[in-house]
Amino acid sequence: MILEVAILDVKPDETDAFEAAFQQAQSIISAMAGYGGHQLQKCIEKDNRYVLLVTWKTLEDHTKGFRESDDYQQWKALLHHFYDPFPVVEHYQLVAGNKILES
Repeated sequence: MILEVAILDVKPDETDAFEAAFQQAQSIISAMAGYGGHQLQKCIEKDNRYVLLVTWKTLEDHTKGFRESDDYQQWKALLHHFYDPFPVVEHYQLVAGNKILES
């Protein structure tokens, strides 16, 4: 399993619109091959910051299967205009511990 981690800084005063758009967008990502689960969490200390955690079966399920799909264009249209700055997305492999994401 691969964990995708994205820190999302949403433009101030657009958090409600972002959360509504994400409600719609999550059905796109959850239908992708290799998708294992996701969480969107809001930062307590900085109310326009979120962390998106997504588990994928393989790195390529995210980088090729999702990002090169037609559905990704819809995801992008729904969400990318909310970010400032544009997020860095990183991928991690479990070294120790237990599952934190559950379906």
